[in-house]
Amino acid sequence: MKKQFLEAGKIVTTHGIRGEVKIMPYTDTPELLVEFDRLFIGKDKQELFIEHSRVFKSMVIAKIEGVDTPEDAEKLRNKVLFMHRDDLELDEDTYFIQDLIGVEVRDADTGFVYGKISDVMQTGANDVYVVTGGDREYLVPAIPDVVISTDIDAELMTIRPLDGLFD
Repeated sequence: MKKQFLEAGKIVTTHGIRGEVKIMPYTDTPELLVEFDRLFIGKDKQELFIEHSRVFKSMVIAKIEGVDTPEDAEKLRNKVLFMHRDDLELDEDTYFIQDLIGVEVRDADTGFVYGKISDVMQTGANDVYVVTGGDREYLVPAIPDVVISTDIDAELMTIRPLDGLFD
C-alpha cells in the first residue's frame, strides 16, 4: 500500500536569528526539497508552510511560517519532515524507494519467486535492488535489460536475470 506521506528530511539545527532551520534532505537532491511550499511534521502530520528556502551546500535552509525566533526553531530540532505524495510528480518508470520495499520479485520466464525487495542501494550508475527470499539474498541491477516490469499497485516486479547474475 502506498503511503500518503513520504519522509522528506530532518531538521538538524537552527540557522541565524530569524527562526530559520537547517534541513538534511532525504531527497535525491536538496534542490528538490526547495520546490515545496508546504511540508508536514509529527505523527499527526501537522501542515507547515514554507515562506522561503534555499540550498546551502548539501542542506536546505528554510523559514517556516510562524517560526520567528531561534527558540521557536530549536523546538523543531531532530523532527522529521514529510511531503505529501500528491505534491510530487514522478516521471514514468520512476518510483519512490519506500514503494519498492516489499514488492515481490518474480522471474518473467519461469514464474520463480526470488523474494521481496528489502532494500535499494543507490550506486550512482544505477540502483541495485536487494531481494531477500528464504535464506538467499539477490542483488538485482535496476536496468532495463533485467527489470521487465514493475507494478507498484500489484506489488510485483518481473525480471529476466542476465546470464550468470545469480550464479
